Amino acid sequence: MELRVIEKTDEELRMEVAGEDHTFMNVLKGALLETAGVAAATYDMNPEQSGGQTDPILSVKTEAGTDPLDAVGDASRRVQDLTDDFMAAFDAAA
Repeated sequence: MELRVIEKTDEELRMEVAGEDHTFMNVLKGALLETAGVAAATYDMNPEQSGGQTDPILSVKTEAGTDPLDAVGDASRRVQDLTDDFMAAFDAAA
């Protein structure tokens, strides 16, 4: 996975997440929407304005005082924690 910040302000972030698809992006978007200080989160897989970009573009808007990069980091850690919990429960059930 490669990340490339396209645009960043104090309360907005647009970032390319190369090599990922809807599966990961939906999970990340869901985690972002549950993150304190996040006002909006979405992604686009093929924005017309980019001339047919196929890698997803993540867009995050935060409330004042919440850095969007920090919000992405918090959401990513939550996704990792959920994955670890699932794997532990799966191994215990097997």
